[in-house]
Amino acid sequence: MSLPIIDPSGLFDVRGKSALVVGATGAFGKVVCATLGQAGAKLAITAGNAQELATLKGELQAAGIAAVEIARRPNTEGDCDAMVRAALASYGRLDILVVASGMNDVAPIVDMTPERFQKVMLANVEGAWLIARAAGRQMIAQGGGGKVVFTSSARGKLGHPAGYSAYCTSKSAIDGMTKALGCEWGKYGITVNALAPTVFRSPLTAWMFADDEKARTVRQGFLARVPIGRLGEPEDLAGPLLFLCSRASDFHTGHIIYADGGYTAG
Repeated sequence: MSLPIIDPSGLFDVRGKSALVVGATGAFGKVVCATLGQAGAKLAITAGNAQELATLKGELQAAGIAAVEIARRPNTEGDCDAMVRAALASYGRLDILVVASGMNDVAPIVDMTPERFQKVMLANVEGAWLIARAAGRQMIAQGGGGKVVFTSSARGKLGHPAGYSAYCTSKSAIDGMTKALGCEWGKYGITVNALAPTVFRSPLTAWMFADDEKARTVRQGFLARVPIGRLGEPEDLAGPLLFLCSRASDFHTGHIIYADGGYTAG
């Protein structure tokens, strides 16, 4: 057998691609914007807080990254259709969807109300389903395939003893949606995958990186389960994200990629 002729130079190239980033102002959303934007993609960024979104757009443009802002959350069909229309108006097509939005609400199940549970499910599951539906319609209509990346979590695979019944359930649902759409949209050349981080450095987790006794104790217990032996950094998510958004992943769909230092392997 002769040596395969493989040119890896353009495998991770997303230059000129149009990417809709939902939940762009969150910790992971900003990682997505920085990664895809600096790799040459054109961004349509969405979030519910218009002021934070405008600030992010300014930062992206100052870095030479093309970005259009849509101050909406994926709460309704109308919101999601508007997001897709805005991306099309600016860039002519939609190549990539990354759903980085979501929420958590921690409480023992006996203390959590159905309304609180439903709010988590709406934010993490129904919103992802609605925007995937709107983006998928456009990708199918325009042809040429596409990339959809959901945000899952190690908690979609593992339980948690501290009141995560809503969050774990929602992320397990994302995993199921990823697999279902991966099967459904394969014939269109649209890959659907999920990136599942564990703890990585962000404003919400900064306390866990601190040098006080509480942080050291919690960190030590957590790292006992992490073979790599450290907490995550934003750049640890950049590589798998770029893989899932580029043609390097054209034969990968319906997969959950755990960016967790081996946490879920044990």
